[in-house]
Amino acid sequence: MTRVLNAGRKGPLSGTTRSVVVFVHGYGANGADLLGLADPLGEHLPDTLFVAPDAPETIPGMPNGFQWFPIPWLDGSSEEEAERGMAAAVEDFNAFLDALMVDEDVMPEQVVLFGFSQGTMMSLHVAPRREDPVAGIVAFSGRLLRPELLADEAVVRPPILLVHGDADDVVPVQSLPQAAEALQEAGWKDVYAHIMEGTGHGIAPDGLSVALAFMRDKLSL
Repeated sequence: MTRVLNAGRKGPLSGTTRSVVVFVHGYGANGADLLGLADPLGEHLPDTLFVAPDAPETIPGMPNGFQWFPIPWLDGSSEEEAERGMAAAVEDFNAFLDALMVDEDVMPEQVVLFGFSQGTMMSLHVAPRREDPVAGIVAFSGRLLRPELLADEAVVRPPILLVHGDADDVVPVQSLPQAAEALQEAGWKDVYAHIMEGTGHGIAPDGLSVALAFMRDKLSL
Protein backbone atom coordinates (compact mmCIF):
# COMPACT_ATOMS: atom_id res chain seq x y z
CA MET A 1 0.00 0.00 0.00
CA THR A 2 1.46 3.33 -1.04
CA ARG A 3 1.83 6.24 1.32
CA VAL A 4 0.50 9.66 0.33
CA LEU A 5 3.30 12.21 0.14
CA ASN A 6 2.63 15.66 1.55
CA ALA A 7 3.78 18.33 -0.88
CA GLY A 8 4.28 22.06 -0.91
CA ARG A 9 3.62 23.92 -4.11
CA LYS A 10 4.09 27.26 -5.81
CA GLY A 11 1.74 28.02 -8.67
CA PRO A 12 2.76 29.42 -12.05
CA LEU A 13 3.20 33.19 -12.22
CA SER A 14 1.03 33.31 -15.33
CA GLY A 15 -1.81 31.47 -13.62
CA THR A 16 -1.74 28.75 -16.28
CA THR A 17 0.10 25.45 -15.78
CA ARG A 18 1.86 24.27 -18.92
CA SER A 19 4.69 22.44 -17.19
CA VAL A 20 5.59 21.06 -13.77
CA VAL A 21 8.91 20.89 -11.92
CA VAL A 22 9.00 18.32 -9.11
CA PHE A 23 11.66 19.02 -6.50
CA VAL A 24 12.99 15.82 -4.88
CA HIS A 25 14.86 16.70 -1.70
CA GLY A 26 17.84 15.10 -0.02
CA TYR A 27 18.29 13.01 3.12
CA GLY A 28 17.35 14.84 6.32
CA ALA A 29 15.63 17.71 4.51
CA ASN A 30 12.04 18.24 3.38
CA GLY A 31 10.17 19.58 0.39
CA ALA A 32 10.36 23.16 1.64
CA ASP A 33 14.15 22.93 1.47
CA LEU A 34 14.06 23.10 -2.34
CA LEU A 35 10.76 24.89 -2.90
CA GLY A 36 12.49 28.21 -2.32
CA LEU A 37 14.17 27.72 -5.70
CA ALA A 38 10.77 28.27 -7.30
CA ASP A 39 11.15 32.02 -6.81
CA PRO A 40 14.28 32.57 -8.94
CA LEU A 41 13.27 29.87 -11.43
CA GLY A 42 9.64 30.90 -11.72
CA GLU A 43 10.57 34.30 -13.15
CA HIS A 44 11.94 32.48 -16.19
CA LEU A 45 9.36 29.68 -16.20
CA PRO A 46 6.11 31.64 -15.75
CA ASP A 47 3.85 28.79 -16.87
CA THR A 48 5.44 26.26 -14.53
CA LEU A 49 3.97 24.78 -11.37
CA PHE A 50 6.58 23.85 -8.77
CA VAL A 51 5.80 20.95 -6.44
CA ALA A 52 7.98 19.66 -3.60
CA PRO A 53 6.89 16.48 -1.78
CA ASP A 54 8.25 15.40 1.58
CA ALA A 55 9.86 11.96 1.50
CA PRO A 56 7.70 9.27 3.14
CA GLU A 57 9.79 8.54 6.24
CA THR A 58 10.71 10.77 9.15
CA ILE A 59 14.17 10.44 10.68
CA PRO A 60 14.42 9.77 14.44
CA GLY A 61 15.67 12.85 16.25
CA MET A 62 15.02 15.08 13.25
CA PRO A 63 11.41 16.34 13.55
CA ASN A 64 11.49 18.16 10.22
CA GLY A 65 13.86 15.76 8.49
CA PHE A 66 12.71 13.12 6.03
CA GLN A 67 14.33 10.31 4.08
CA TRP A 68 13.38 8.44 0.94
CA PHE A 69 15.12 5.36 2.31
CA PRO A 70 17.63 4.57 5.08
CA ILE A 71 21.34 5.04 4.40
CA PRO A 72 23.33 2.40 6.30
CA TRP A 73 26.59 4.34 6.57
CA LEU A 74 24.74 7.35 7.99
CA ASP A 75 22.10 5.86 10.28
CA GLY A 76 23.37 2.38 11.10
CA SER A 77 20.53 0.66 9.26
CA SER A 78 21.04 -2.67 7.53
CA GLU A 79 21.34 -3.14 3.78
CA GLU A 80 18.07 -5.07 3.93
CA GLU A 81 16.30 -2.15 5.61
CA ALA A 82 17.68 0.21 2.97
CA GLU A 83 16.48 -2.10 0.18
CA ARG A 84 12.98 -2.38 1.67
CA GLY A 85 12.81 1.34 2.28
CA MET A 86 13.85 2.18 -1.24
CA ALA A 87 11.39 -0.27 -2.81
CA ALA A 88 8.55 1.27 -0.80
CA ALA A 89 9.64 4.83 -1.60
CA VAL A 90 9.77 4.04 -5.32
CA GLU A 91 6.14 2.91 -5.18
CA ASP A 92 5.16 6.01 -3.20
CA PHE A 93 6.94 8.36 -5.58
CA ASN A 94 5.51 6.71 -8.69
CA ALA A 95 2.02 6.97 -7.23
CA PHE A 96 2.65 10.63 -6.42
CA LEU A 97 3.77 11.37 -9.98
CA ASP A 98 0.81 9.49 -11.46
CA ALA A 99 -1.68 11.42 -9.32
CA LEU A 100 0.07 14.74 -9.99
CA MET A 101 -0.19 14.36 -13.76
CA VAL A 102 -3.87 13.48 -13.55
CA ASP A 103 -4.69 16.29 -11.12
CA GLU A 104 -2.79 18.93 -13.10
CA ASP A 105 -3.78 17.53 -16.50
CA VAL A 106 -0.20 17.39 -17.78
CA MET A 107 1.64 14.79 -19.82
CA PRO A 108 4.97 13.24 -18.76
CA GLU A 109 6.79 15.33 -21.39
CA GLN A 110 5.64 18.44 -19.51
CA VAL A 111 7.31 17.33 -16.27
CA VAL A 112 10.89 17.75 -15.03
CA LEU A 113 12.28 15.98 -11.97
CA PHE A 114 14.74 18.19 -10.07
CA GLY A 115 16.65 16.12 -7.53
CA PHE A 116 19.26 16.93 -4.91
CA SER A 117 21.50 14.31 -3.22
CA GLN A 118 19.23 11.41 -2.17
CA GLY A 119 16.51 13.02 -4.26
CA THR A 120 18.81 12.72 -7.27
CA MET A 121 19.30 9.03 -6.49
CA MET A 122 15.52 8.59 -6.41
CA SER A 123 14.95 10.56 -9.62
CA LEU A 124 17.63 8.70 -11.57
CA HIS A 125 16.24 5.37 -10.38
CA VAL A 126 12.52 6.01 -10.85
CA ALA A 127 12.25 8.01 -14.08
CA PRO A 128 13.96 5.51 -16.44
CA ARG A 129 11.69 2.71 -15.17
CA ARG A 130 8.41 4.55 -15.81
CA GLU A 131 6.28 3.81 -18.84
CA ASP A 132 6.60 7.25 -20.42
CA PRO A 133 9.62 9.59 -20.39
CA VAL A 134 9.54 12.84 -18.48
CA ALA A 135 10.91 15.95 -20.19
CA GLY A 136 14.15 15.69 -18.25
CA ILE A 137 15.95 15.05 -14.97
CA VAL A 138 18.07 17.66 -13.21
CA ALA A 139 20.40 15.70 -10.95
CA PHE A 140 22.34 17.74 -8.36
CA SER A 141 24.97 16.29 -6.06
CA GLY A 142 23.87 12.67 -6.13
CA ARG A 143 24.83 9.40 -7.71
CA LEU A 144 23.37 6.65 -9.85
CA LEU A 145 22.27 3.66 -7.80
CA ARG A 146 22.67 0.13 -9.18
CA PRO A 147 24.23 1.17 -12.50
CA GLU A 148 24.73 -2.48 -13.43
CA LEU A 149 20.95 -2.99 -13.64
CA LEU A 150 20.14 0.07 -15.69
CA ALA A 151 20.58 -1.29 -19.21
CA ASP A 152 18.20 -4.18 -18.52
CA GLU A 153 15.64 -2.27 -16.43
CA ALA A 154 15.39 1.07 -18.24
CA VAL A 155 12.13 1.44 -20.13
CA VAL A 156 12.72 5.01 -21.28
CA ARG A 157 15.80 7.25 -21.49
CA PRO A 158 14.86 10.86 -20.73
CA PRO A 159 17.46 13.65 -21.02
CA ILE A 160 19.58 14.04 -17.90
CA LEU A 161 21.66 16.93 -16.56
CA LEU A 162 24.24 15.93 -13.94
CA VAL A 163 25.53 18.77 -11.73
CA HIS A 164 28.04 18.44 -8.91
CA GLY A 165 30.30 20.60 -6.76
CA ASP A 166 33.99 19.80 -7.00
CA ALA A 167 34.38 20.35 -3.25
CA ASP A 168 31.52 18.04 -2.21
CA ASP A 169 32.53 16.16 0.95
CA VAL A 170 29.22 14.26 1.26
CA VAL A 171 28.81 12.68 -2.18
CA PRO A 172 32.16 12.69 -4.02
CA VAL A 173 32.33 14.58 -7.30
CA GLN A 174 33.59 11.38 -8.94
CA SER A 175 29.98 10.21 -8.78
CA LEU A 176 29.22 12.46 -11.75
CA PRO A 177 31.54 10.89 -14.35
CA GLN A 178 30.66 7.45 -13.01
CA ALA A 179 26.95 8.15 -13.56
CA ALA A 180 27.55 9.67 -17.00
CA GLU A 181 29.54 6.66 -18.14
CA ALA A 182 26.95 4.19 -16.85
CA LEU A 183 24.11 6.12 -18.49
CA GLN A 184 25.88 6.21 -21.83
CA GLU A 185 26.68 2.52 -21.62
CA ALA A 186 22.98 1.89 -20.93
CA GLY A 187 22.01 3.63 -24.15
CA TRP A 188 21.43 7.26 -23.15
CA LYS A 189 21.97 9.84 -25.88
CA ASP A 190 21.14 13.03 -23.97
CA VAL A 191 23.41 13.28 -20.94
CA TYR A 192 24.82 16.65 -19.94
CA ALA A 193 27.19 17.56 -17.13
CA HIS A 194 28.29 20.64 -15.22
CA ILE A 195 30.86 20.95 -12.44
CA MET A 196 30.35 23.77 -9.93
CA GLU A 197 33.84 24.95 -9.04
CA GLY A 198 34.54 25.63 -5.38
CA THR A 199 31.14 24.30 -4.36
CA GLY A 200 30.46 21.72 -1.67
CA HIS A 201 27.29 19.71 -1.17
CA GLY A 202 24.90 22.35 -2.43
CA ILE A 203 23.53 24.30 -5.37
CA ALA A 204 25.59 27.23 -6.63
CA PRO A 205 24.26 30.03 -8.88
CA ASP A 206 26.11 28.74 -11.93
CA GLY A 207 24.63 25.29 -11.46
CA LEU A 208 21.14 26.72 -11.10
CA SER A 209 21.60 28.76 -14.30
CA VAL A 210 22.64 25.65 -16.23
CA ALA A 211 19.65 23.78 -14.79
CA LEU A 212 17.31 26.58 -15.86
CA ALA A 213 18.64 26.54 -19.42
CA PHE A 214 18.27 22.74 -19.53
CA MET A 215 14.67 22.88 -18.29
CA ARG A 216 13.68 25.65 -20.69
CA ASP A 217 15.12 23.64 -23.55
CA LYS A 218 13.58 20.29 -22.64
CA LEU A 219 10.19 21.82 -21.83
CA SER A 220 10.38 23.80 -25.10
CA LEU A 221 9.88 27.10 -23.29
